[in-house]
Amino acid sequence: MKTIVIGDVHGCVDELRALLVACEHAPEDQVVLVGDLVAKGPDSRGVLALVRELGARSVLGNHDAHLLRVRAIQEHGSPTPKPLKPETVALASNFSAEDWAQLAALPLWLTLDQHDTLVVHGGIVPGIALEQQDPDLLLNLRTIKPDGSGSRRPEDGVLWGSVYQGPQQVLFGHHATAGLQRHPFALGLDTGCVYGRELTAFILPERRLVSVPARRAYAPIGGNA
Repeated sequence: MKTIVIGDVHGCVDELRALLVACEHAPEDQVVLVGDLVAKGPDSRGVLALVRELGARSVLGNHDAHLLRVRAIQEHGSPTPKPLKPETVALASNFSAEDWAQLAALPLWLTLDQHDTLVVHGGIVPGIALEQQDPDLLLNLRTIKPDGSGSRRPEDGVLWGSVYQGPQQVLFGHHATAGLQRHPFALGLDTGCVYGRELTAFILPERRLVSVPARRAYAPIGGNA
């Protein structure tokens, strides 16, 4: 049995299927995703259905969390600091009760004890116990400022993985503009599939990277992607 950890899918279900084939996925294999299952890409509901079909596990991504907030706004009329994007409202309106339950059940992190590995979407601030990490930064962390605090902004400091010293390996996503990040104890797997680049997996225990190309660019890439 192998464990296949997959980067940000963002609704790219065809590429997800192709990546599983490239990884020689077998029914007994464990599939784990680093979050951002939905939004921006062509078939968010298809990705959720495939994850259920596989019995795969995933952590919560910032876009998954945003969809949950949109649902709360739609249901309860909660105030929002800026108008919701029409495409986000349309996506949320199409989700089934099963889809919502699936998103709501996603944890902020997963531990793969057999591989001494932690899976999180954004990252962890070095020197802070996992249980004491800021949930917002678990979803959105990109860099560490000179004072050692975490930031979601790429320009605020150095990549968090570059200063993380273990001992546990961390697999994460979220930062597409940085591409594949290889650090001594952290590996960033968001290689920008939804932006027309690649969808990437890391296979354990063999520690092998596998990527498949995107069929096309489904969304424009931004500075904070």
